[in-house]
Amino acid sequence: MQPLSDTLRTAFRRVLQLPNRRKEIRRGTLDHIRGFHSDILGNDRDITIYLPPGYNDRDDVRYPVLYMHDGQNLFEAERAFIPGQHWRLGEAADEAIGSRSARPMIIVGIDNTGASRIDEYTPTNDPSRHGGGKAKDYGRMIIEELKPIIDATYRTLTDASNTALGGSSLGGLATLHLGLTRPDVFGHLAVMSPSVWWHNRAILTDVENFASPQRPRIWLDMGGREGVEGLNDARSLRDLLRNKGWRDDADFNYFEDRRADHSERAWAKRAPAVLEFLFPPTELSALNGS
Repeated sequence: MQPLSDTLRTAFRRVLQLPNRRKEIRRGTLDHIRGFHSDILGNDRDITIYLPPGYNDRDDVRYPVLYMHDGQNLFEAERAFIPGQHWRLGEAADEAIGSRSARPMIIVGIDNTGASRIDEYTPTNDPSRHGGGKAKDYGRMIIEELKPIIDATYRTLTDASNTALGGSSLGGLATLHLGLTRPDVFGHLAVMSPSVWWHNRAILTDVENFASPQRPRIWLDMGGREGVEGLNDARSLRDLLRNKGWRDDADFNYFEDRRADHSERAWAKRAPAVLEFLFPPTELSALNGS
């Protein structure tokens, strides 16, 4: 009877451990391109690449890609603008992928270069701010210099329907501008707490003039503690997008987090929902026509 007892004991142990194994979330990995040089912008920056769980298990699977601004604030606590306050975007992606609430994706974090951040993230020169207006060149850097390297190095899905762009604050402004001017490249946008106020709200003119037959899917949000002006600007942008034909629960989602301020912690909290919107499970993508 002893062998039977050992067998039963082993069987019970496996049964008891099974739920724990199911709850374990597989983790993605980070890769880096140090000192990535742009001839277009004439500067260098680091690039951080998140590869989803299971990326190395099979070599026949390709993935959609999310390009994110302010890359040093996304994955690594020690590199954040305020050390320790980062988006935990890798963890958010792991959880969303593990729970099957989002498709597995590659995320490319593009560091800002500090001094040139404002210029590169703004589409127009604002005389009152004594700068800005290099977002077009910044977009060219992503499209003409960085994206080809990412597509050649990693197993990506390269078309606009599988390419997203995202950022917060001025990064949200740059995202919307580049998405509206290059919808042939970026089919999904995460526009978080956008700086609509830049240059007398010039971005609203971009939206008003948008006439492309290709319409990117847009996530737009704002925190309730980001100021009355910020909220009013986000609501004006929301209403204008709806008037231009973006449809709620189809190719558009607007979210207000009433308790959120303008911070990495606030954006980190919203990151899982953003990933789920940008990369919904395949069956939901088919229903939404994305």
